[in-house]
Amino acid sequence: MSGARQALAEQLAEAVFQALVDDLSRQERALLVVSGGSTPVPFFKALATKSLPWERIDITLADERWVDEQSNDSNARLVRENLLQGAAANANFVPLTSDASTPEEGVEEVAKRTASLPWPASVVILGMGGDGHTASLFPDSLELGLALSTDEPLVAVRTPSQPQPRITFSAGRLHQAHRHILHITGDDKRSVLANAMQGDDVLKLPIRAFLSCPLAIYWAP
Repeated sequence: MSGARQALAEQLAEAVFQALVDDLSRQERALLVVSGGSTPVPFFKALATKSLPWERIDITLADERWVDEQSNDSNARLVRENLLQGAAANANFVPLTSDASTPEEGVEEVAKRTASLPWPASVVILGMGGDGHTASLFPDSLELGLALSTDEPLVAVRTPSQPQPRITFSAGRLHQAHRHILHITGDDKRSVLANAMQGDDVLKLPIRAFLSCPLAIYWAP
């Protein structure tokens, strides 16, 4: 990994640390919403070393593949192995899957589980794919319109370009945060973001759903 990406991960960890400390000075618990994939791994490792009252912090995911938590494709496994280490293991982590065989069957149970989290979140950290998706708001998903407009917190998603069904927080629920951060790396994603900023068709580039709220962008080549 490049030094620039490592430095970016450490800057992001410091910003999230400060945000959580600020919110915990005013409230009993704070919620951090993170994203999966390979980009956040160095950030997770950097944040895990921060001296926080982890027992007062709730962590959940913006979205998840509907797979067993032992699967290599599980975002929950990624969080457990890279963020919930050392003192950070004292955080309350709330995964987005259940024992149900499909997200359509499991979404209600997961919604109940996440309803008691201390919304609005202190920080929502989003990623973005080369197709402009964020969370599991994919441009080719049949459920995209629903996920962008519903008042429900979670949506079961089927996407032709993705091998597994998914569950995602809706855009409306992800908007319920004090701070939004986009963490991306690489010139290709910078180009996608630049393109997204020049138009307003959210269905083509779903990241646009978050460009209307203050969005801190953390990018490295």
